[in-house]
Amino acid sequence: MKKSIMIGLTALTIGSATPVMAADGFFDWLGDRIDRRLDVRGERLHDRLDARGAIIDDRLDAKGDRLNERLDAKGDRINSRLDALADKARAEGKTGLADHLDRRGDRIDERLDLRGDRLDARLDRRGDWIENYLDRRGSYVERRYDRVGNRINNRLDRRDWRRYR
Repeated sequence: MKKSIMIGLTALTIGSATPVMAADGFFDWLGDRIDRRLDVRGERLHDRLDARGAIIDDRLDAKGDRLNERLDAKGDRINSRLDALADKARAEGKTGLADHLDRRGDRIDERLDLRGDRLDARLDRRGDWIENYLDRRGSYVERRYDRVGNRINNRLDRRDWRRYR
């Protein structure tokens, strides 16, 4: 007896829920919901990749700045040492040697400054490349989720759900 009552109530529940699900608009709502969820997932992934690219770019910028500062300090130390030697040579009356040491110190300092700038620029380019790559990848994923969501939504819209009433 209990089994037949349970089976009867289950059949009644299924019989009353099926027309509600098959009613006009339910599957439109379902398709829109799936499409929205996939859009949000794509945007979230795109934002996450953007943030990751920015972090990597900032890290490479900081590394380039540190290298540039280190080379600047090295150039300044060498230039100061050669300036001291040039001052000593001038005091001894060797002006030609003093001028040569001044020019040499300036040349070394300038070369190390340029080397630091080149390293900094190279790391900046690398960081920009990585950030752009992750941007493109995120945009691709976002577009892909958009297409999948639209395809599901359109498929649900095209189906003839009236046969399930």
